[in-house]
Amino acid sequence: MPRISPFEKYAEQYEEWFVENRWVYEAELRAVKAMLPVGGHGVEIGVGSGRFAEPLGIKIGVEPSKRMREIAQKRGIQVLDGVAEEVPFYDC
Repeated sequence: MPRISPFEKYAEQYEEWFVENRWVYEAELRAVKAMLPVGGHGVEIGVGSGRFAEPLGIKIGVEPSKRMREIAQKRGIQVLDGVAEEVPFYDC
């Protein structure tokens, strides 16, 4: 069973951290973007709130926390309920 209770309890505070620490978030985003293949497609495992998936153009994610899934879905991410150990994709 994944340990999701902190993400269920503090979803809004998690989101607020990125607003308050925008420079850290933007630096992380640039670093991740530099590592992604151009024109590639992917699935973010542990997509959380979709805070990284949305600006990176990742359209599908896997996330066990219901509250985080809801935030990501509001960002337009298709989010599947699941964990990394049991990814619901057979061709990965």
